[in-house]
Amino acid sequence: MKRQIVLGLALSALAAPAMGATAPSAVSFAEGAVAGSLTGTAGNPEEGMKVISDRGLGNCVACHVISAMPDVAFQGNVGPTLDGAADRWSEQQLRGIVADAKKTFDGTIMPSFYKNEGYIRPGDAFTGKAAEGELAPLLTAQQIEDVVAYLLTLKE
Repeated sequence: MKRQIVLGLALSALAAPAMGATAPSAVSFAEGAVAGSLTGTAGNPEEGMKVISDRGLGNCVACHVISAMPDVAFQGNVGPTLDGAADRWSEQQLRGIVADAKKTFDGTIMPSFYKNEGYIRPGDAFTGKAAEGELAPLLTAQQIEDVVAYLLTLKE
C-alpha cells in the first residue's frame, strides 16, 4: 500500500507541470508568434540545449548549424544557421517557430514540435497503418520554453 501511495505521489509530481501547460490545440498564434509562455514557467537554457542536441528529442542540429555547440557532431545545413537567432527573432517569434514553424514559414519542412491534431494521415510507427487516437506532441510545453530560452542566448 505504501509503495502505491509513493508511486502515485511521484506520478502526480511528474504530471503537475504539464497540468498548467497550454494544450497544443489552445496555442494562439498571431502572425506565427506566440505571445505568452506555454507553461508560465521560465525556460531553462541548459535543458533547451539538451533538447536541441538530443537526437531522440528535438534534434534541431540535424537540420541547423549552431556554432556554440562545437562538440555536437553532424550538424545539418537544411535549415538556416541558428547562430544569432536571438538577434533575428523575438522571444514570441521563436516560441511560435519552435511550436509550429508552418504558422510562420509556409511550406517549411520543419516539424511542428507542439501539435497534436491536423495531420494528414500520420503513420503508426513502421506498421504502414494510420495512427489511431490522439497523438502526443513531439516536445512538451516546457521543452518548447527551454528551447526558446536557449535560442535567446544565441546572439551575433
